[in-house]
Amino acid sequence: MKRGFTLVEIMIVVAIIALLAAIAIPNLLRAKVNANESAAQTTLKALATAAESYASANAGNYPVSVAVMLAETPPYLNENYLGTRQGYVFAAVTIDATGYCFRATPITAGTTGSRTYSVRSGAVTGCSDIGICPRAVCTANNAP
Repeated sequence: MKRGFTLVEIMIVVAIIALLAAIAIPNLLRAKVNANESAAQTTLKALATAAESYASANAGNYPVSVAVMLAETPPYLNENYLGTRQGYVFAAVTIDATGYCFRATPITAGTTGSRTYSVRSGAVTGCSDIGICPRAVCTANNAP
């Protein structure tokens, strides 16, 4: 008598694997979005800390660009955080001697991130779901 698997047994195994994949894959994608959002918040915090430290050391005058913070000895930042990083686009909405405002926007809404983050002078942070105006938006005078 031959020994082996029947078609029904193989179909049951395939169904169980498909069920486990259906449970695991969405959780993995959600974890990746959460990791991107945490990295965005951390990057904005680093930019705000550097700008506030610079202002503290320069009679309350904020840096006029990220390049100024990189050029100092020792530098206030290790690298230029503006641009695309880990699913987000980081931009300096305003940065001059009177204040700053940095914003992190997901590259692909819902896939690489589901929120937009911002930080402005005084290290005031804001957050919004995509498509909703954030509470602490970056404006020309850095007002919320």
